[in-house]
Amino acid sequence: MTVRTLCLVAATACSLLLTTAACADNKAIVTDEMEAYLEFVDYGGGVIFAEQIPKDEWPKMMLIDARDSAQFAKGHIPGAVNMDWRQVLAKRNTIPKNKPVLIYCNTGSLSAQAGFALRVAGWDNVRILQGGMEEWKAKGGFDAAAKAAGPAKH
Repeated sequence: MTVRTLCLVAATACSLLLTTAACADNKAIVTDEMEAYLEFVDYGGGVIFAEQIPKDEWPKMMLIDARDSAQFAKGHIPGAVNMDWRQVLAKRNTIPKNKPVLIYCNTGSLSAQAGFALRVAGWDNVRILQGGMEEWKAKGGFDAAAKAAGPAKH
């Protein structure tokens, strides 16, 4: 090998070692943030039921439909914006921190992952709609709180 080739190999090896070290540091930071979050998060982890949201509160929230665009096109909660659950961190600059944010999917599992990521990233105003759109529809949509507060059925 020539001296030039040896220098290139050494430079590449150093670059790879530095990149690996930086990635390890980032993973440690992320792990520390997640551990801190899990220590102090409330029991429900930001989960809310449709019947806990009064009808007049819905327009005050940013609603994020975390399903793919095809599912969103077939139907969504009125006023929601479509943001695939895998894209919430990439699009976090469009998500406010100064008003309630409600994220949902079909059943709540994908939105829970997106909500967790946002909460670890510093959005403490994010709530996950328990049961997702399916349960929201079944409980009466925007009228779920009023229906839940109605007369008892015995």
